[in-house]
Amino acid sequence: MTKNLMILGTSSGAGKSTVVSGLCRIFRQDGFQTVPFKSQNMSNNSHVLPDGREMARSQAIAAYACGVEPNADMNPILLKFGPSGLEVYVQGRFSGKMDSSTYRRDQSSLWQAILESYHRLADPADLVILEGAGSPVEMNLKPGDLANLDVAARVQAPCLLVADIDRGGMFASVYGTLMLMTPQERRLIRGIILNRLRGQSDSFAQVRQSLEEITGLPVVGMLPYAAIALEDEDSLIDAATGEKGVQTHEAMDQEFDRLADLFREHLDLEAIRRIIEEGVV
Repeated sequence: MTKNLMILGTSSGAGKSTVVSGLCRIFRQDGFQTVPFKSQNMSNNSHVLPDGREMARSQAIAAYACGVEPNADMNPILLKFGPSGLEVYVQGRFSGKMDSSTYRRDQSSLWQAILESYHRLADPADLVILEGAGSPVEMNLKPGDLANLDVAARVQAPCLLVADIDRGGMFASVYGTLMLMTPQERRLIRGIILNRLRGQSDSFAQVRQSLEEITGLPVVGMLPYAAIALEDEDSLIDAATGEKGVQTHEAMDQEFDRLADLFREHLDLEAIRRIIEEGVV
């Protein structure tokens, strides 16, 4: 039976895509047929497939980390901002233009496409690694959120919450995110990953202990800051490395392997595998 895991973040830029790519490469290395999935992505940086369909470039990169070819089902809803409004792509095909309020009103009809795409990917796979978008608790957007907790609930995916400790305010962002969830939603969150630590990880032992005491959740990884050479998502450019362009597959492969080595050192992979195996409890 196919297993799954969803990566959520306390905000945009917390490191969800990097964590997804690293985990995709690790599970591929370990012999699992793994595929990425992000139900909805808002990005003008699209990847054009041979048949002309479009998907977000970040999901194409995650597919390469899994050692598989990009597939429009990996990103069934792509939103692009065009000069005359929001451009909506469903399973890679242009569906139409609309303003944001119209899209929010009509988006419930997109669930069929999202679930169709998920199950097409999941049926032949061992593991689906899902990625959320932005924050899962933007309260003005949450009732119609097609990318975060409702997705996890519908496919029964256990979730890890990623927080960027380098930004400051990490305790508040993690605790606040959890407290804005319903009790049923909080049950989906099985662990926390702290991202972009600067300095020796040993010096953050008190951070780990305090966060686990406050949230009641295990910290399953404390990832150091790393200058990643993979392409940036729209508007999310690392000031330390500057904007990065398209890489060759060979260069991406080297970067994925480097990321996997880093993650194996700093993530509790045994705990993550246990979370995947247990599923939603």
